[in-house]
Amino acid sequence: MAVIERVPSVIFHTRVRDEAVPGPNPFRWQDLSSDEIFAGKKVVVFSLPGAFTPTCSSNHLPRYEELHDQFKAAGVDQIICISVNDAFVMYQWGKQVGANHVFLLPDGNAEFTRKMGMLVDKSNLGFGPRSWRYSMLVDDGRIEKVFIEPGFDDNCPVDPFEVSDADTMLAYLKGTQSAGVSEPSRAFVG
Repeated sequence: MAVIERVPSVIFHTRVRDEAVPGPNPFRWQDLSSDEIFAGKKVVVFSLPGAFTPTCSSNHLPRYEELHDQFKAAGVDQIICISVNDAFVMYQWGKQVGANHVFLLPDGNAEFTRKMGMLVDKSNLGFGPRSWRYSMLVDDGRIEKVFIEPGFDDNCPVDPFEVSDADTMLAYLKGTQSAGVSEPSRAFVG
């Protein structure tokens, strides 16, 4: 697990809605660089093992979505969820979960995750290479604070969710003590 001071320089391959695209699938590819995403902004990033998975869908993403206004009030410009999934999966997951404020950023090639030092093997679950669960506060590309879940390891038999949650990050921003992970805000079906 690497400890770095700045977010890695990568190109993210995203899909954006574009009404100029004809037909029933009005989306186009849009590449976004790390600079375009992070430069001049205060960003909260949280990364998780996968879209449509239990903890990610019942608590991790929904809680960041619920607390969006409080993050904005604390000076955060954007909240980003990164996962080693492709743009199509991230889009459909966002629709199902109701992600209207959190930007779902696909790291389909795991380049960002690898350069962050957070890539782990989850072959024991049939997932292959995925991100370890963590969150971080990034200010103008500089990593200010990182919360990494304990037990970082390949094929970890558990999925720790103790410190990368929205409440812990919000408490850090407010300079208060976190009360811990909140109860799931929605049931996971899948």
